Amino acid sequence: MNDISVIILTYNEEKHIERCIRSLMPFTDKVFIVDSGSTDRTVSIAESLGAKVVYNAWITYAVQFNFGIENIPFDTKWLMRMDADEYVTPELANEIKTNIASLDSSISGVYVKRRVMFMNQWIRRGGYYPTWLLRVWRKGQGICEELWMDEHIKLSEGQTVQFQNDIVDHNLNNLTWWTQKHNNYAIREVIDLLDIKYNFGDAERVIPKLFGTQDQRKRFLKHKYASLPLFTRPFAYFLYRYFVKLGFLDGTKGLMWHFLQGLWYRFLVDAKIYEVYYRVGHDKQAIIDFFKNEYGKDLTAAQNRPVEVR
Repeated sequence: MNDISVIILTYNEEKHIERCIRSLMPFTDKVFIVDSGSTDRTVSIAESLGAKVVYNAWITYAVQFNFGIENIPFDTKWLMRMDADEYVTPELANEIKTNIASLDSSISGVYVKRRVMFMNQWIRRGGYYPTWLLRVWRKGQGICEELWMDEHIKLSEGQTVQFQNDIVDHNLNNLTWWTQKHNNYAIREVIDLLDIKYNFGDAERVIPKLFGTQDQRKRFLKHKYASLPLFTRPFAYFLYRYFVKLGFLDGTKGLMWHFLQGLWYRFLVDAKIYEVYYRVGHDKQAIIDFFKNEYGKDLTAAQNRPVEVR
């Protein structure tokens, strides 16, 4: 087996966890799961497949994942991030198994492609494929950026390479679960967009650069999106995805995906931002108090750590 450990966060993932762990078996037997209190068979399934499982109370995704990085019980050179509803393709598993040990010492991170499946259909268009994500990094040289949304693994040193095969994001839950999940996501997205304007945690951020790294480019585009007027930007984004980026070629399921994820979800985010301004105005402290009183979220406690992006 290769010198690599995998960290997975779980909460009631009995539909997905076996598929995820089995996809990792060709290149590692070191799987560390940080569970936040599953009440289904997630833990027993994972342990039956040889995974090490610990409980940690949920605060945010980034806090939970960094707990995993700091407490992983395996002494390996490389770490890998997976979500429970993802799996590694056989081609990527072989690529990791074949290439990870021979990477030059100057390489600290590996980008892989994410393939999104919706209702068992691969969403190929609308700018959704390929999405490059830094998912493998040298132990001690990466953390999860502590933001409310769109957290990335950030390297403290070294260079990166790209592997050519895919991680597949394929959630098996129904559409009602999906919409409820995105309603909860919308709160985090509201905080993240308002944080761009108000800098709640007074922390350093990755410098937005259109021609920088993928993370810097994504941050640049998000800052531009955040500067657009409420309720116009969801429509502009959807039209861009569906027509300019050819999302309409993904068919009926693609229409559902691009409409729900690209328009409905982002319109909901804008509606929630409008509600914040309607309820408490534009004062920074009033907004901080609103989220603490309404949602129990302390916007000043993210403690984002400044990390150099490479």
